[in-house]
Amino acid sequence: MPQIPEKIHELTVGQLSARSGAAVSALHFYEAKGLISSRRTSGNQRRYGRDALRRVAFVRAAQRVGIPLATIRNALAELPEERTPNRDDWARLSRAWRSELDERIKQLGRLRDHLTDCIGCGCLSLETCVLSNPDDVSGDRMTGSRLMPEHRVPKERPDTDRPDACCR
Repeated sequence: MPQIPEKIHELTVGQLSARSGAAVSALHFYEAKGLISSRRTSGNQRRYGRDALRRVAFVRAAQRVGIPLATIRNALAELPEERTPNRDDWARLSRAWRSELDERIKQLGRLRDHLTDCIGCGCLSLETCVLSNPDDVSGDRMTGSRLMPEHRVPKERPDTDRPDACCR
């Protein structure tokens, strides 16, 4: 990892990328989403303050645990004077995000447990498909998992030996 001398207070996008491990395109994306900011030189080149390293680390750590970028942006916006997040900020935010993550883990566990309920042909024509009809939201109106409106009926095909014939 390249070291940047202490006397340098601003980083190029390449230096920020090398130090943070984030791709240049990711840094541009983060900037477009308001997660980090830069100033432009007279030659229209981006320059990032050294604090951008900590902000990028914060964003990447939050993303790694599944926090959406909009939630991360809102958390960063709550910091006084848009300062860089510190250890106390991370502890406070991670406590707040914990229940959201716990709920997602439960949802993923349910999906994993019902994955084998799907029939092998992939047509998802079970009466109650937990993958494409969670909590049987369509069960009051119709049976099975339907992606098309019920009034559409596929044309009859003479070839019933086709693998998708079970879905007709």
